[in-house]
Amino acid sequence: MGSLKAPFSLQSRLHAAKFFLPFPTSISIFHSSNFTLASAQPLTEEELVEDKSLNLSTSGDSIRKRFLDFYAARGHKVLPSSSLVPEDPTVLLTIAGMLQFKPIFLGKKCIRTNDIENVGRTSRHQTFFEMLGNFSFGDYFKQDAIKWAWELATLEFGLPAERLWISVYEDDDETFAIWHDQLGVPANRIKRLGEEDNFWTSGVTGPCGPCSEIYYDFHPEKGHSDVDLGDDARFIEFYNLVFMQYNKKDDGSLEPLKQKNIDTGLGLERMARILQQVPNNYETDLIFPIIEKASNLANISYTLADESTKTNLKIIGDHMRAIVYLISDGVFPSNIGRGYVVRRLIRRAVRIGRLLGIKGDNIEGTFLPILAEEVIKLSTNIDPEVKTRTSRIIDELKREELRFVSTLERGEKLLEQMLTDSLNKKLPYLSGKDAFLLYDTYGYPVEITKEVAEEHGVSIDMDGFNIEMENQRRQSQAAHTTVKLSVENGAEITENIRDTEFLGYSTLSSKAVVEGILVNGKPVGQVSEGNEIEVLLNRTPFYAESGGQIGDNGFLYVNGQRKKGVVMIKDVKKSLGNIFVHKGIVTEGVLDVGREVEAAVDVNLRQRAKVHHTATHLLQAALKKVIGQETSQAGSLVAFDRLRFDFNFNRSLSENELIEIEQLINQWVGNATLLETRVMPLTDAKKAGAIAMFGEKYGEQVRVVEVPGVSMELCGGTHVSNTSEIRGFKIISEQGVASGIRRIEAVAGDAFIEYVSTRDNYMKQLCSTLKVNAEDVTSRVNNLLKDLREARNEVSAARAKAAIYKASTVVSKAFTVGSSSNIRVLVENMDDIDADALKSAAEYLVDTLQDPAAVVLGSCPDGKRASLIAAFTPGVVGLGLQAGKFIGPIAQLCGGRGGGRPNFAQAAVATTLLFASSTTACDRCVHKSKAAFFSKAQALQSGACGYGTLATGFNNGRLAAAAPSIYKDGAGCGACFQIRCKNEGICSKEGSVVLVSDLNGHANGTDFVLSSRAFMAMAKKGMAQDLLKLGIADVEYKRIPCEYKSKNLAIRVEESSQKPNYLAIKILYQGGQTEIVAVDVAQVGSSNWNFMSRNYGGAVWDTSRVPNGPLQFRFVVTSGFDGKWYWAKSVMPADWKETVIYDSGLQITDIAQEGCSQCDDGSWKQ
Repeated sequence: MGSLKAPFSLQSRLHAAKFFLPFPTSISIFHSSNFTLASAQPLTEEELVEDKSLNLSTSGDSIRKRFLDFYAARGHKVLPSSSLVPEDPTVLLTIAGMLQFKPIFLGKKCIRTNDIENVGRTSRHQTFFEMLGNFSFGDYFKQDAIKWAWELATLEFGLPAERLWISVYEDDDETFAIWHDQLGVPANRIKRLGEEDNFWTSGVTGPCGPCSEIYYDFHPEKGHSDVDLGDDARFIEFYNLVFMQYNKKDDGSLEPLKQKNIDTGLGLERMARILQQVPNNYETDLIFPIIEKASNLANISYTLADESTKTNLKIIGDHMRAIVYLISDGVFPSNIGRGYVVRRLIRRAVRIGRLLGIKGDNIEGTFLPILAEEVIKLSTNIDPEVKTRTSRIIDELKREELRFVSTLERGEKLLEQMLTDSLNKKLPYLSGKDAFLLYDTYGYPVEITKEVAEEHGVSIDMDGFNIEMENQRRQSQAAHTTVKLSVENGAEITENIRDTEFLGYSTLSSKAVVEGILVNGKPVGQVSEGNEIEVLLNRTPFYAESGGQIGDNGFLYVNGQRKKGVVMIKDVKKSLGNIFVHKGIVTEGVLDVGREVEAAVDVNLRQRAKVHHTATHLLQAALKKVIGQETSQAGSLVAFDRLRFDFNFNRSLSENELIEIEQLINQWVGNATLLETRVMPLTDAKKAGAIAMFGEKYGEQVRVVEVPGVSMELCGGTHVSNTSEIRGFKIISEQGVASGIRRIEAVAGDAFIEYVSTRDNYMKQLCSTLKVNAEDVTSRVNNLLKDLREARNEVSAARAKAAIYKASTVVSKAFTVGSSSNIRVLVENMDDIDADALKSAAEYLVDTLQDPAAVVLGSCPDGKRASLIAAFTPGVVGLGLQAGKFIGPIAQLCGGRGGGRPNFAQAAVATTLLFASSTTACDRCVHKSKAAFFSKAQALQSGACGYGTLATGFNNGRLAAAAPSIYKDGAGCGACFQIRCKNEGICSKEGSVVLVSDLNGHANGTDFVLSSRAFMAMAKKGMAQDLLKLGIADVEYKRIPCEYKSKNLAIRVEESSQKPNYLAIKILYQGGQTEIVAVDVAQVGSSNWNFMSRNYGGAVWDTSRVPNGPLQFRFVVTSGFDGKWYWAKSVMPADWKETVIYDSGLQITDIAQEGCSQCDDGSWKQ
């Protein structure tokens, strides 16, 4: 036999592997078990041929042990079961027993699809099953493999030889001879089958070979003529032997492998079904205890149940095994990748369980945790680790079941109505639009919509659903920074322009030729100063945004003359294949197609990106080390000022875990390790253990970045040469961003130094203010908080006394209503008394007026929101009058919310509705002032309005910080102004249109500080540099309407939002000359509105009272002296996500101009 050429020394291997067959999505695997996938109805007990004389009944655990012992006695090494989460990130889940040996075979993946709909309906389809396998790599081959398989089946398990049938590949005479000549299997029980059934390949090329299968015959009395081994009612294939002996070449020819290998698989559930003589896999002792438990919870007798009920119970029994083992192996429910697999199984089990009436005996009524405990009891022999993870499994199932039950209850009624309408109209299908509404607005999974519809005899227009999904995806992409080159004649461009040659790994400056220029997406031959452009070069040192790393910044210089800058590059993206699109603005001179330029990357910013990218790799390595190897990357951002890393995990990290992660990374940084970067074949990279992103597409050649001993990843980004360049690493925040997904933000390198320095300055200021040392700050602050609480209590008590005193002065204003009831009524404005004190006043008044009495009080302590209180005595309530029902409608009329008990209720309303007035919005007059500019182009991204990096996308980046009188506590955010400088020699009459994104808090006589782009726009052609030299310019300005011709008012969910506790939004594309002064949010269909507060600047509104389900918004918009509520026409879906922008469907333009003072703007028109 040939010598073993594998990364271990044992001559042969035995492996008991867990298998998982996902449902109908195309997934990447290494090999197919080649089980027959034909559908058939399960055998009934009456149809099953029982041969009591065989005495074959044995437990699943016994079958497993006897298999392992059999092969161990023949020189095999027993290995533990593989995890359902394979080490290869390009494979969704472990679905083949030999998957852990995959690196030994250099084959490609193929696609396997298995229908989840068959589970429970046939006798053998399962999502989860256990495969027992024996493997040999270059040791024994066909003769031993076949002989041992036969001995195991006939001698060890005692299966009658006359009931066993064999299939072989049609051209494999050698295998046929072993079965027939050496083992004596009659020729009429050996079937030669074609390549589709009995020849295994790893792909178009690579290792391959024939296979042979052993079938058990349940009905030998049917004879040997016209036998079809695919007849599920008669046969079941339980053992598969694959003989990998060839290498398939590109031309389709087969060449013998130097090292021949054996890969076999025996289905444990199938063998248990045969030996235990039950009609299907589900009724074996491996699964049936789970089914029995579910039956008991549903008060159903499985034996007496109809076939439909039995099918549903089988589905639950099957799915529960898959769910428990997936969560045990670190796969948590989410909406992506492996997480979606387990989420779908959970949701399917929950829905079917509800149909059967299954309820748990716990407070919440959850039943999955109860069934999970049954699975865990059965898991001891297959995977003892499952029991140690019981708490994790139970907690996750309870959380997910409760979450989905809420979703089901919201969507079930609407789906039922949709199906009724379809049936009444005699329509055989549900529209894709309706299915998408359920999915997008109510969070109702389309798979379940499809199942429920089919149960009613209605199909779903999946094409229409997919179109709606694609439309949403496009809108989502448009809302993010993913920019596609907007070229009308894109095909012509790609024909004439080759892919860009990237030089940025080895140099940050190079000569290049301009091959294309685009202005507003249209090709031009030449551009001049002031134009925003997209430049296409034949070669570039600029890194284009990809792999989470943002694009480089820098300059293009004409003919290498660095004193004469032509284009300031602010972003680089890939488009139309591998063409790099350099986005920038012409700051001086002209640029022509065909011109040679020097492309120079901003060295400082590139270094910041390199530091953060390498730190991201170290962060992933640290996470795997601290919280577990099963965690993996779910997304990332590598920016100049920070890094962001999303990963799959089901809980927040503890303080100790975060500290350990930081310490590990800083230790690796301090080790000053040289990085190794090399390009190699993808297969070699995976064999070496390089981490890849699941779902990412890779070419045959990949770039591998390695920090020796720490991290190895497939990565095309830029990295430091030595970890010491990172200098330091600090985690800024850790939070949840979606179900099962956590996010860490951190800084490294210069950003780390700046962060630490800033925090140190804060601490010094704090110590100075508190007059303590740093180590005493915490105790000092705690003492101050204690003093503050005591002071607040004293103030509250004093305010309550003052309120009661004021109440005593208005008792005489009470009047009597009702001739028979004589109710004493008092309605009074209590001015500036706060809500708590107002309550004390109301309680005093109803006591003083005596029963029956009704008191309604109002106050406005802060000038922004008014408080209302209604207090009724028992006598009033007894007449059928309730304070809660009285005050609720009043609050709604005033744009607020309120309610309470029959005897006491309160409300808060926006005073802006009653007194809405905005002098800034109304102002159309010309003003004179001064304007300066920010020297740093990105300065306004951190502006007080809170727009962040979104700001650069507004108004072509022409932004401004405005004086307090214009900023107006944030109400002026998003306002547009036309500004022109008074220097006639330098400045144009058109001036510059700017958008307010920041507060100008400098007392230097300037009403505006502009972005450099906005400041230069005031200049005449060719005079921008002269204007910049002035620094501060005399200007005149006036408020003008903002124009967003193709955009509605939009709502962006902030990163800090977290369901169900907190929602923060930014309002974008606020058209016209308007201001939004109030925002409310409610669940769709509810009249219970929650007001949102303006925080973190003017553009951010937030609330900690987040309604469930899809959300609707309304706004008070002012222009002039009017103020009214405007409702968003579109709703935000129930599964709203952070950083996503949602269209309101509402156009905000000038609403009213009455009441605005007339201005003499004649000088402006000159």
